[in-house]
Amino acid sequence: MAKVKIKSLPKNPLAEVFGHKTADKSASARKHRSKELCPFNNIVPECTKDRKDSPLAVCSIYDKEDIVIVCPVRFREGWKISKDAAEFFYGTSKNCTALREVRLKEKNGKSAGNIDLVIAKHDSKGKVLDFGAVEVQSVYVSGNIRNPFEYYMEDPEKRSDMDWSKEKHYPSPDFLSSSRKRLAPQMIYKGQILRAWSKKLAVVVDRPFFNTLPIINQTSKEKADVCWLIYELIEHNGKYELTLSERVYTSWEDVFRSIANPDIGDISDFISVLEQKLSTIEQFNKSSKNINVYEWAEL
Repeated sequence: MAKVKIKSLPKNPLAEVFGHKTADKSASARKHRSKELCPFNNIVPECTKDRKDSPLAVCSIYDKEDIVIVCPVRFREGWKISKDAAEFFYGTSKNCTALREVRLKEKNGKSAGNIDLVIAKHDSKGKVLDFGAVEVQSVYVSGNIRNPFEYYMEDPEKRSDMDWSKEKHYPSPDFLSSSRKRLAPQMIYKGQILRAWSKKLAVVVDRPFFNTLPIINQTSKEKADVCWLIYELIEHNGKYELTLSERVYTSWEDVFRSIANPDIGDISDFISVLEQKLSTIEQFNKSSKNINVYEWAEL
């Protein structure tokens, strides 16, 4: 198996649609496109991303040399994530069951959100002996991904090599929003509950996304509260396969310290930005020595 390397901005930003490479003309690929099917263990056979009646079935996109997963269901291929998470929690997946979308509640009954996946260890009678939580985070997309998707789907046999590079709003991964607006709040809020219960968490992400996160101090598997399961899409026999690339072990304290506390920049850089803005404003207010805040802030 060989890791795919995209040397420049690809003309076609779509890597996978309905679970298959866009250039795949196999019977399976045609069937999934025509029937709008998802091969990655969605809650129903069809793709339901964005809208059930008109799904936005883009599983992954190209980003320079990387393939970025943009749908959380894409991580369910073969339920590898449940087996890898169980190995972290218990050392084995024997007598374990993966439960999807389990509601987490506060003491007052208020919802604290859903846990994407819970790996429950149980006996033969269904009595829960232990459990661990799994948080799955794909990457948000900036720009417009639906336009190239719909254009491709009009004639996938001929448009797999379409040139979308000159179109407006070319889609690209939004790593910052994915971490600051989604992953960090989820881990801080749910994580405090799990830590109070002395339960572990496995965080499922892909390699390109993980590489953009703040550096977190690592520890041993035996001492870890959190395991980052880092995956890559590796090409094999004409398909991209979800492959575990690395396990990174961390503590709750180091996770909270890293994701909740930004890497603080120099205040002088921020002041320079303010002065640049003031300079621009002053050019439009040459007749006045003072700037009226109500004129340029539009309050």
